[in-house]
Amino acid sequence: MTPLVSVILPTYNREKYITKAIESVFGQSYKNLELIIVNDASTDTTGELISSFAKHNPKITILHNEINLGIVTSLNKGVKVAQGKYIARLDDDDVWCDDKKIEKQVEFLEKNPEYCLVGGGVIKIDKNGKEIVRYLLPKEDEYIRKAILINNVFAHTAVLFRKDTFQKVGGYDEQFAFIEDWDLWLKMGKISKFYNFQEFFVFYLDQEHDDPYHYRNYKIRRNVKVNMALRRKYRSNYPHYRKAILFCWASYFYSFVPFRKELGPIIFQIRALFFGSPPYKYVDRNENKTT
Repeated sequence: MTPLVSVILPTYNREKYITKAIESVFGQSYKNLELIIVNDASTDTTGELISSFAKHNPKITILHNEINLGIVTSLNKGVKVAQGKYIARLDDDDVWCDDKKIEKQVEFLEKNPEYCLVGGGVIKIDKNGKEIVRYLLPKEDEYIRKAILINNVFAHTAVLFRKDTFQKVGGYDEQFAFIEDWDLWLKMGKISKFYNFQEFFVFYLDQEHDDPYHYRNYKIRRNVKVNMALRRKYRSNYPHYRKAILFCWASYFYSFVPFRKELGPIIFQIRALFFGSPPYKYVDRNENKTT
């Protein structure tokens, strides 16, 4: 008998994208799943759209927040009512691009009980659906652990994890809003193992791709304290703490650098010199080569 998978999809004002996200869930080859949508007090037609889907599909459960509670609270609410053995995540503006994603991940976790979390590759797209870049993440547990304190080496919307492990470690922590997934992985890794498929699982919509640099810079600077706190919290559990702290500060100062696109190759070389090659393997979609 195939175990139930619960897909958690929090949403806020995504009337333009939510339909494709839902359709990608039920386009999966794996059919024993439920979809839990947490509507975080949307003010557009998102509520009406998801209610329409739920009327015709008993596998959909909708939780409505009376006020906007934010992503972390919404995620924890969704997982709390989930009935599945496994939890999958999908954002309201993303789409799973592999219809066997869940099937492959469930098969892996069923065969490997010592693992709690599996992920996969990402294809970033812009608001027009044009591909920006595609990349894979470290595959084996050994290499994931070497990199995970420096970089978040799992894409939130590409993962599948065990609900019982999630409960053991206390779920998502609101202290780490904006990087709540990264904190969850680090907690889970203290008691279990990691794996990333070397396949592409999700079209990730980069909403900020065309935004001015000053907005991205603001996010980097806003998050520097919480990023530092995350590294300190797990300094005894994962290697390369000093590198992780240095990388955090380097990212902060990098946010002040002008002409980043023009300086990209130089900055990449400097990063490789101090921190080694990035854990992301960028793939040329035409030649199917990694860089």
